[in-house]
Amino acid sequence: MIRTMLLAAASMLPQVSAAAPPAMQAPKAQMTAPGPGGIQIEQQGVIGNWYAPAVGQVMPAILLLGGSEGGLSSGTDRMAQALHTAGFAVLQLAYYRAPGQSDALALIPLETFDHALHWIAHQPGVDAKRIGMVGGSKGAEAALLVAARHPEVRAVVAGMPSSVAWPGINWTGIENRASWTAAGNPVPTLPYGMPGPNGVLDVYANGLKSLAAHAAARIQVERIAGKVLLVCGEKDKLWPSCPMAQQIRARQPRAQVLAYADAGHAVFGVPLAPDSPALPSLAQLGGTAAGNQAARIDGWPRVIAFLHAALVR
Repeated sequence: MIRTMLLAAASMLPQVSAAAPPAMQAPKAQMTAPGPGGIQIEQQGVIGNWYAPAVGQVMPAILLLGGSEGGLSSGTDRMAQALHTAGFAVLQLAYYRAPGQSDALALIPLETFDHALHWIAHQPGVDAKRIGMVGGSKGAEAALLVAARHPEVRAVVAGMPSSVAWPGINWTGIENRASWTAAGNPVPTLPYGMPGPNGVLDVYANGLKSLAAHAAARIQVERIAGKVLLVCGEKDKLWPSCPMAQQIRARQPRAQVLAYADAGHAVFGVPLAPDSPALPSLAQLGGTAAGNQAARIDGWPRVIAFLHAALVR
């Protein structure tokens, strides 16, 4: 049962519902071609879509991480393009499910992100002293873990964040291994809890109840030197992102929280066009389509303003 729910929940906007039968297949991992001004790169172990500074310009940069859909998703690339338009060099990084990478979100080395930060810092036109990270869902979990290891990261935006490191996600069965490793060792994780009437949400919410017994699973957000912005939906049906955002804030008082009452796990990102056929899908993991869209309309400019204040001004 847990496998079924995790298969269904393993993307920020899944193609299947939380009640999907085990026969449902994982959505195909996307390797979205970059939009105008971007190039797809595979250099020094770094795979992603790179939006570089214009020739002759010096710009701050963002390492952008999608969620457990893996690869290079079109939704995350839309964020990359929007961030680039707003004045940032951007690397949308593939950290699993890209060609040559793991098919399971398990035992992914945090050094993958270390290498990406190093790569960004050495690109022409990038101000290496003004680098931030943006991530959504499992990408937010990774971004917070990495920022705690890198005091030079000056800003972190975590959409639908996690306050702890969770076990991995495997599209073919139950995954009990850690999502991440550091120096070859599994990052301590908080075990999944028992399922309940709220589906996959209870797997995570019930897991949090055992946090006192697994304190090492807490992400060391108090070690993050840069500014932190957390965006969550109070009706998130995938995991309890708003309660976890408050847990982060309790240990990182400088963190800001944007919580939206009628939004779910699609709270974070670039607003969709008013006539987009994808609008109804925003409600798949909590809240209403209108509530998630309204949260994006309000929240995305705040994300840009936060990053400008932390990295530009």
